Amino acid sequence: MKRLTLDLNISAEQYQILYGGTVRDVQALSREGLRVRFPGRILQKFLDHKGISGTFVIEFDDSHKFRAITKIV
Repeated sequence: MKRLTLDLNISAEQYQILYGGTVRDVQALSREGLRVRFPGRILQKFLDHKGISGTFVIEFDDSHKFRAITKIV
């Protein structure tokens, strides 16, 4: 299983755009130097009144399908 580490800082207003369906994917640069794109809905459980902020590990299978996301900081 492949893992990427991401530092994210998404304001509540920016997340509303994702939730509203105007934009569906988040694009970020991982600490490993890879650009990753994933559905914004997988971040919903980490949303608070300020938005989403922290360091996350996203796990993918060998076919690059999303498996899990964990907040580590």
